[in-house]
Amino acid sequence: MPSWRDLRRFCERDGWELYKETDHYFFRKRGNDGNLRKTKVSKGSGEIYGHLWRDILNRQLQVSKEYFNNKI
Repeated sequence: MPSWRDLRRFCERDGWELYKETDHYFFRKRGNDGNLRKTKVSKGSGEIYGHLWRDILNRQLQVSKEYFNNKI
């Protein structure tokens, strides 16, 4: 499973905009179709497990595991 650090690295390398920083990092990216995607990244260093990871990958990032892994 990827870590929160991996998710932040992905966002930075894939051109996501860091638009807010509190106790979490908030990233957003507008797709070619005009769809605005957003994700929140914990500042923790642990892994992202199971259902939460699938939800982030499919609903927030909207990319495949292979695409994600190639960017980190």
